[in-house]
Amino acid sequence: MKFIETLKLKSRLFILFILIALGLVSVGVIGSLYVKSMKKNIDAVYFGALIPVSELNDILHTYNATLAKTIYKSQRLELSLSETSSEIENALFSIQTKWKSYRSHFKRDDEKEYVDYTSLEIQKTNLYFKRILHYALAGQDLSKLSVNTLEGKLFHITAVLEKLTHYEMNVAKYERKAFLQEYDAAVSTLGYVLSFIIILLLSISYYVFASIQYDHVRLEIATKKLKKANKKLERASYIDSLTNLYNRRYFNHIYEKTLKQARRDKSYITFMMLDIDFFKQYNDTYGHVAGDETLKQVSEVLQNSVRRPSDYVFRLGGEEFGVLLAKTDETNSARLAREICDNVRAQKIEHKNSKVHQYVTISIGVVCCIADEALNDELLISRADEMLYHSKDTGRDRYTITTSFSSTPAAEVA
Repeated sequence: MKFIETLKLKSRLFILFILIALGLVSVGVIGSLYVKSMKKNIDAVYFGALIPVSELNDILHTYNATLAKTIYKSQRLELSLSETSSEIENALFSIQTKWKSYRSHFKRDDEKEYVDYTSLEIQKTNLYFKRILHYALAGQDLSKLSVNTLEGKLFHITAVLEKLTHYEMNVAKYERKAFLQEYDAAVSTLGYVLSFIIILLLSISYYVFASIQYDHVRLEIATKKLKKANKKLERASYIDSLTNLYNRRYFNHIYEKTLKQARRDKSYITFMMLDIDFFKQYNDTYGHVAGDETLKQVSEVLQNSVRRPSDYVFRLGGEEFGVLLAKTDETNSARLAREICDNVRAQKIEHKNSKVHQYVTISIGVVCCIADEALNDELLISRADEMLYHSKDTGRDRYTITTSFSSTPAAEVA
């Protein structure tokens, strides 16, 4: 029975395919009558404006982004002289290639004079960068280059190229207006034909698709179930099964994303590394089952202490946790660290073999700073780790916070 129903479905779909094919052939035959007359206008719009504007924009980008950025980096000693030379050579070659391609397109008589002027200005500007390239190849220090001269050159060539770009865009508008007049006439004729074909196809399609609606509904239900299962699996891959905190995998993902955003905004970023004091002794005394319960209680304290959606709590491994805060200054970061220490101690989880307190306590290392390009991924973590060890070495059940990357912590509070 199912085999017969399948054959019926295939035959209906085949009929629909034939009708669609006939409709498309009809549209193609009618459309082909207008293609030749429209082709000239399309070429004028596309090849006469779009490509040249794109090439001019590429040249502008190479000057203002690639070349300028390379020289600035070299002055800040972020690039070696050999790397600087290579970047400048590649950029100049790209500019010459793009300009040659631009000049190869059709140019009107009233445009040629300004194109020739632009060509001379590009040669002058490139000569300036070639001199810089010569200095780099000769091993000379580029930090003494005049920034004012560089910016002046870039400002001038940008103005020249932007004027040429505006001309190309104005030509495109004129060509587009002429094209649309002919296009509208063609569309009116095609519209009547397409309307008839669409109505016919919709009528037949309704009949065909009504017959497969049942299977479609079943497929939707199965798809929804699959999406829910995928979401559960995705959440499971990011959540620590014991504590319900984000795991190390999700930390690696969100840490890089948050740090990049802080760099862009030049805003505060805070990372805390937390460790339960003498947790090995706790497990040895009370057993691993009790240890797991303690991890859950401490995790709950951390979750309740961090309330903003932009802040995250992680279980990094074992009894080690991490807290990542965005746009939180030193005062508020220190206040939160103090609250966490107090709240963990206030749980009054017995720890008779602790050398710090009769209850379970926690030590915290905190780094709070305004993110910039000098702050790399590893530096923030390693500095927080240093502050954590400082808290442990100075008595535990406390936090140590710093706002710098020197070897001395900024503040320590028990």
